[in-house]
Amino acid sequence: MSDWVRDGGRLCLDLVNTLRDRYGGGRELLVSPDLLADWLREVGLLADGRPSDAHLASAVALREAIDRAVLARADRAIPAGPDVELINAAARGENREALQLRVGRDGSVAAVRPQPRDPVRAALAAVAVDAIELLATEPFPRVAVCAFHRCGLRFLDTSPARNRQWCSMARCGNRAKARQHYARRRAGA
Repeated sequence: MSDWVRDGGRLCLDLVNTLRDRYGGGRELLVSPDLLADWLREVGLLADGRPSDAHLASAVALREAIDRAVLARADRAIPAGPDVELINAAARGENREALQLRVGRDGSVAAVRPQPRDPVRAALAAVAVDAIELLATEPFPRVAVCAFHRCGLRFLDTSPARNRQWCSMARCGNRAKARQHYARRRAGA
């Protein structure tokens, strides 16, 4: 899908950004289990497995909990208890088993990690773990909301001055600059 944007700077923020145009009521990109599978494959978390409607509902709930928790931390507030619980539950969702030692009949020895029983839950657990790592970072990095009036994407601001305004200069930054330019031209005419 061409609408996937990976400008968040973190996996968990890229999931948050699957709800577009938050200022204008939102445009949901995860409208089906197949689109969830597309997004998980796009970010490299799902090789096989087919999400269900329940997986989709879990992903959307996780996305919104991450968004609220990150925005709370960005505002120097404490993330809400229910959001923390949901993120933690998602991170535990597919308890990946520890590395195992396997000895073959031929005497070969190998370290193997058992495949998760539910690869979609394992993928969502990876997103939740990324959110936990971001939320626990001290000092908390600047997570910004795109300043373009019709965007609202969240992104990690790693610019040297920590004053980045747009999710992407190629997309929203250019639009904002063009609007300012045309407004100045109209005002001067």
